[in-house]
Amino acid sequence: MIPPANNQIKANPKAATSTDLPLNGSLGTLTTGSGNPVHSNQTSQTAGYYGPVLMQDFHLIDKLARFDRERIPERVVHAKGAGAHGYFEVTKNISHLTCAKFLSAVGKRTPIFARFSTVGGESGSPDTARDPRGFAIKFYTEEGNWDMVGNNTPIFFIRDPLKFPDFIHTQKRDPRTHLKNADMQWDFWSHVPEALHQVMILFSNRGTPDGFRHMHGYSSHTLKLVSADGSFHYVKWHFRTNQGVKNLTAKQAAELCGTNPDYATQDLFEAIERGDHPSWTVYIQIFTEEDARKFKYDPFDVTKVVSQKEFPLHEVGRMVLDRNPENYFAEVEQAAFSPSHMVPGIAPSPDRMLQGRLFSYPDTHRHRLGANYLQLPINSPQDAVRYHQRDGPMCFGTNGGRQPNYEPNSFGGPQEAPDTREIEAKSAVEGYIGRHTYKLTDEDFDQPRALYRLLSAKEQQDLVDNIAGSIAQAKPVFQRNILPHLKRIDSEFGSRVEAYLKEHNSGL
Repeated sequence: MIPPANNQIKANPKAATSTDLPLNGSLGTLTTGSGNPVHSNQTSQTAGYYGPVLMQDFHLIDKLARFDRERIPERVVHAKGAGAHGYFEVTKNISHLTCAKFLSAVGKRTPIFARFSTVGGESGSPDTARDPRGFAIKFYTEEGNWDMVGNNTPIFFIRDPLKFPDFIHTQKRDPRTHLKNADMQWDFWSHVPEALHQVMILFSNRGTPDGFRHMHGYSSHTLKLVSADGSFHYVKWHFRTNQGVKNLTAKQAAELCGTNPDYATQDLFEAIERGDHPSWTVYIQIFTEEDARKFKYDPFDVTKVVSQKEFPLHEVGRMVLDRNPENYFAEVEQAAFSPSHMVPGIAPSPDRMLQGRLFSYPDTHRHRLGANYLQLPINSPQDAVRYHQRDGPMCFGTNGGRQPNYEPNSFGGPQEAPDTREIEAKSAVEGYIGRHTYKLTDEDFDQPRALYRLLSAKEQQDLVDNIAGSIAQAKPVFQRNILPHLKRIDSEFGSRVEAYLKEHNSGL
C-alpha cells in the first residue's frame, strides 16, 4: 500500500492567527525534560508508515512515562480546594502582646497564600457538599512562614488526636461497599456525643456555605501570643468575611452538586479575575492564664467556643486576596500548611488536637510531596533557609554546598539565635503522666443547647430537616442510639427529630 502524500492535509492558516486566542507568541524551541530540542511533537517514530512504533523514540517514551506520573497522592482530608494570593495588613497595634515582627506596626503588610477546601470528599467531589470548610493561610514573614490552619467553624468534632483517624474513617467510604455510609457516621457520633456541637453547625445551613468568599474563618484552636519578655496571652483567631455571610439551603447545595460541582472554586477565581477582591477583617479573642484557670470547662477543648461576651473580639488587621494562581498544581495542590510552622511570638497551647496536628500535618506532607516539600516555591519562606538537613528525594538548589552537614563544628556556618522568643518563659507545667480521659458531662451539652436556641424558627426547622434526613439513612439501631443525646441537648429538638424519623421509618 502506498502511504498518503505528506501534503494531502494542510493546516488552516487562519486558525493560527485568530485574534480570538490569547497567544503569547513564541516561547522558544520545544524541548524534552533534559533540554534536547524536539523534532516532532505530532507523530511517533515507526518502522515504515504501517509499521510498529519504535522504542528508540525517546520523546514518546519520556512523554508517556512522565504523563503516567502526573498525579501525586491526594490529601487524606481537604483534598478538594481552591487558593489565591494576597496580603495581610495590620490595622491595630498589638505589639504589646507579641514580638512577631509581621505584627509589629500598623500598616505593615505581609504577603500570604490562602487555601479553602472541603474536608471529607475526594479531589473530584463537589464544592457544595455538606462539610466543614478548611481555611488555611500561609503568611510569608521576614522570620519565616506562619501557617494559620483552621476551618470555617470555631470548633471541631473531637478533642483528642487519638480519635482523629477513626473519625475521618467514618466520613470516608465503607471498606466493603466503597459507598458513603450513614451507619458509620451516626454510630461514631452516638459514642462520641461531644461531637454534636459541631454536628449541629454542620447540619445547619452553615454546613453548606455559598462559596468560599462568604464564610468566616477561625483558628479553632487556642494559640499563644508571646512578647519579648516571655509573657504570653492565649488567643483565638477570627477571620470575618467582609462580603457578608451567605449559605445555601440543602436543596440549593444539592442542585449545585449536579450542575456545577466546582461552584466555589469558580466563584473565587472569577471574583478575583474581575477585580472584586475578597477580604476578611481579622480579630483575636484574648485571655490570660489566670482567666483560663477560672473557665467552667477546659479552655483548650476544641469542641467548645470561648464566649465573645466574656472575651470580645479585638481587631488586628485585614486579609485581602487579589491574585489568582498561575498554575493550580504548582501553587494550590502543592501548597502544604502545618500549624507547627510558627514564627517567634506565636506558640502552641495545650490543646490536645492542636498538639497532634503539630506532628501529623508535616508528616503527611512528607508522604504526599516528599521530604523536601518545603523547598517547593509555594512553601518556601522569603528569606534563605540555613540548616544542616541534607539530601532526600527531589532536593533543590545547592543542598548546602560544601558546608558541614553537622553542628557544632569548627568551620562556621549558621548560628543559633538564643534571643529568639520561641516559647513563653513564664508558664508552668505539672501533673502525672497518664491517659487523662475527658469525661462526658452536662457541660458538653450547654453550648449545643445555646446554639439551637439562638437559631431562628426557620433555621431550627432547616436543622431538624437536615439532621433527621441524614439520621434516617442509618439503620434503626443507630437512630435510636443518637436520639437520647439530641434530647439531652434540647428536649424539643430531640423530639422533633424523633417525630421526623418515626414518620419516615416505621421500624423505629
